[in-house]
Amino acid sequence: MAAVRKLIVEVVDARNLLPKDGHGTSSPYVILDFHGQRRKTKVVPRDLNPVWNEVLEFNVGKPSDVFGDMLEVDVNHDRSLGPTTRNHFLGRVRLDSRQFVKKGEEALIYYPLEKKHLFNWIQGDIGLKIYFSNESPPPVVVPPSPPPPAEEAKTETKPSEEAPAGEAIPVEDSGHVTGESDGGGGGDPVVEPGAPVKEETFVQDRLKSSKSMPDIRIGGDIPVGPVGPQPIPRVSSISSFTTDVSDRFPIERSSFDLVDKMHYLFVQVVKARSLPTPGNPVTKIVVSGCQVISKPARKTMYFEWEQTFAFRRDTQDSASILEISVWDPLISTSMSDVAGHNFLGGICFDTTEIPLRDPPDSSLAPQWYRLEGGGARRGDLMLATWVGTQADESFPEAWKTDTASNPSSRSKIYQSPKLWYLRATIVEAQDVSLSSSFQIKAQLGFQVQKTKFVITHNGSSSWNEDLMFVAAEPFTEQSLFLFLVEQRGSKETTVKGDTIIPLATIERRVDDRDVVSRWLTFKDPNEEKRVYRGRVQVKVFFDGGYHVMDESANVCSDYRPTAKQLWKPPIGTVELGIIGCKNLLPMKSIDGKGSTDAYAVAKYGNKWVRTRAISDNLDPKWNEQYTWRVYDPSTVLTIGVFDSWEAYGSDAQKEPTRSDFRMGKVRVRLSTLEIGKVYKNSYPLMLLNATGLKKMGELELAVRFVRMAPTIDFLNVYAQPLLPLMHHIKPIGVVQQEVLRTIAVKITAAHFARSEPPLRREVVTHMLDADTHAFSMRKVRANWLRIVNVLSGVIEMVKWLDDTRSWKNPTATILVHVLLMMLVWFPDLIIPTLAFYTFVMGMWNYRFRARARARLPHFDPKLSLAETIDGNELDEEFDSLPCTRPNEMVRERYDKLRMLGARVQSVLGDIATQGERVQALVTWRDPRATGIFVGMCLVVAIVLYLVPSKMVAMTLGFYYMRHPIFRDRMPSPALNFFRRLPSLADRML
Repeated sequence: MAAVRKLIVEVVDARNLLPKDGHGTSSPYVILDFHGQRRKTKVVPRDLNPVWNEVLEFNVGKPSDVFGDMLEVDVNHDRSLGPTTRNHFLGRVRLDSRQFVKKGEEALIYYPLEKKHLFNWIQGDIGLKIYFSNESPPPVVVPPSPPPPAEEAKTETKPSEEAPAGEAIPVEDSGHVTGESDGGGGGDPVVEPGAPVKEETFVQDRLKSSKSMPDIRIGGDIPVGPVGPQPIPRVSSISSFTTDVSDRFPIERSSFDLVDKMHYLFVQVVKARSLPTPGNPVTKIVVSGCQVISKPARKTMYFEWEQTFAFRRDTQDSASILEISVWDPLISTSMSDVAGHNFLGGICFDTTEIPLRDPPDSSLAPQWYRLEGGGARRGDLMLATWVGTQADESFPEAWKTDTASNPSSRSKIYQSPKLWYLRATIVEAQDVSLSSSFQIKAQLGFQVQKTKFVITHNGSSSWNEDLMFVAAEPFTEQSLFLFLVEQRGSKETTVKGDTIIPLATIERRVDDRDVVSRWLTFKDPNEEKRVYRGRVQVKVFFDGGYHVMDESANVCSDYRPTAKQLWKPPIGTVELGIIGCKNLLPMKSIDGKGSTDAYAVAKYGNKWVRTRAISDNLDPKWNEQYTWRVYDPSTVLTIGVFDSWEAYGSDAQKEPTRSDFRMGKVRVRLSTLEIGKVYKNSYPLMLLNATGLKKMGELELAVRFVRMAPTIDFLNVYAQPLLPLMHHIKPIGVVQQEVLRTIAVKITAAHFARSEPPLRREVVTHMLDADTHAFSMRKVRANWLRIVNVLSGVIEMVKWLDDTRSWKNPTATILVHVLLMMLVWFPDLIIPTLAFYTFVMGMWNYRFRARARARLPHFDPKLSLAETIDGNELDEEFDSLPCTRPNEMVRERYDKLRMLGARVQSVLGDIATQGERVQALVTWRDPRATGIFVGMCLVVAIVLYLVPSKMVAMTLGFYYMRHPIFRDRMPSPALNFFRRLPSLADRML
């Protein structure tokens, strides 16, 4: 029977509640309401930090429009235990069911209590564990029935012996029998007496008359036939689309309105019967000069193929003939002998009579067709033919003409693994009888972390070190190993003990609460009998409050934490139409001819998509459309184009391990898109390698960002932090973050390599920018120019102010004097004036908005200095680590780097000197200079105390803006005084 889904809520405790009984305490209890069901906990008398530890269950039904799928938790005070005239309400929490997880992913979360209305005074938190659980219903007990009479029992036993319960009964064929008598399109043959269909009908009628017919389920819940060993279910906590997501957000069929519709002729070959062959026949399909042979049929009661073919339909082929024939593969090499016994029969269709199907139309039902000619005089072939588009649900798995040379390459959607940060805090060790220093080494897969070496004191030692790992679900077969390592020499170490922690037993944490530590026992791995070697105290838990970074922070596509309970509702969707490429360069040479088998990969969040690989085409057309849910607009959608070698990987003589060649990529930042607008542009595919910048072709895309959330909620996202709260409470260091990111990329690449078709490691690495953090002189100069460009506005402002001060434009200078007088006498206008000036600048730049939005931002070769880069710098940028170049070239690079380092050193020294001079004003490093400065400060304080501040500001402003004829050409006394202050530069060696 189907499992019953329940919502389990563990009400653990509450903290810092308000007193309500008039004596400084409260007697709280909790009422939970979900889907019209109400549960209540016990009352904890007179406690502001109550502990309940109660488990409450709710039945989960279909989404309700009346009650909604919200869990409401109300905390109230029991008036009977503390009479008071106050309101007994202590706070509430409202949670959306989309935040709940499956059993095994639950974690204790403290939710802040909220108000009911504005005038409530509420404080405190409540700790809950919420998860879904699938429980099997109790078995239904059927009362025993009285035994049947003897004659009736005989009639019931006879049919059951002829058709035992272990046989597979062709129940689905009854529909096909009735379908033949009705007739169908294309002219169905007449069923002759003695055909196999009549025998099947007799068997079904005989089974229908039997009362002991086995219970057969079409859905597959109960297997038909002998029950064999069942595969071990893979426990995974990744939410399935059919249970957790689609119940709340049904996945809509894409309308393919961003791309061009491509019409295909679909041929679905299902099965055949009554073929005079003992082998496994094949079907041959010929249309519009294209010929394809199916895989050999599976021999059961029928000859089954269950294969779909899609032929590109053009206007010039509208009057062609579709030929479908069945051949015996035993002697199928003699295809010209159509009159021999290897040809079993065929069918012809006029493609103009084939119906057109356009989703959301339902799929076309296959029909039985009588084979004509050949040796199958009574053979029938079940098939369906229709004309559809790439929106057809049969299209992804169908054989297609544009991927004929690479039939294994199909468009697929991939789900990246759910990654967690695993934190192991090594607290201390006891009973360790080692004379020398030792350390604790932790290993998770290929990740190894070590503590520092310590020396035991009375058999115990302490570390309090955090070791962090990256772990991917499922955790069923993974374990964390801890080793006790002794250091004997300067570099020699020996493992003296080990212990194992299965990941499935580790607690999950979503906040910064303290986790209870555990003691683990070390056993000697070198002894047959596990000898006790001491014990270690550790805190091991999964940190679900972090976002596991696998992309660069500036081009990240998702910032959500790992724990699903902390996710917020989506704010919109982004739709991507991958139309095609133009003018691609040939990537490989096959039989002396240049060719390219291009496919595109798009990545956003944890969803990756891959288009089909178009074989041998320099202008491929995919016209595929995909949709992602958006949780933050400040994210980036990445699309890359690659050349596939899968079609030729099977040939061991032709580079079987050749990597897929990258051809360029495009990034789209969602915050730069207008809501609801379609951006359809072509983007150049640029590739920078050791030979220089090369244009590989153009990629045509269509992008649309659609908002789902209300406007207020959408704008409120801009006020929220990008990263989850744990990144700000307990931040991870930059170096450690980069190491963990590299590990996450390796785990993701290994996960996708196990898919079919696989996403290769070089594809995942290029999409995640895992290989772009090497030193590059080009990037150093480009980043410096970026800084100069940012500061150019300040430089222009200083230059304008100096020109105004020099009276080069007397009119502007007089207006500045007037503005100065107005701001000095009315200082309240300073901030409004600055705000209004900023508003005017923004509105002035609004004129260029349409021109800037006509085309989305793309890689800029000029900004990247990719067009003017020197050949030696390119060779240095793409050189491996360690360097493989000759010593002369390495020496030249080193000298150039020393020259750049000398400039940086001078700039850093100048900045340090100016800062030390400011410190010298009050540190009496120069007694006379500090005395002068302190005395001047006293004079300024007295003057500002006696003279109105407006008069001082007016005097200083007019003095600064005075005419050049009243100025001295020498530097000002204040600047001369500052330059004479001492610094620590003279103490540098």
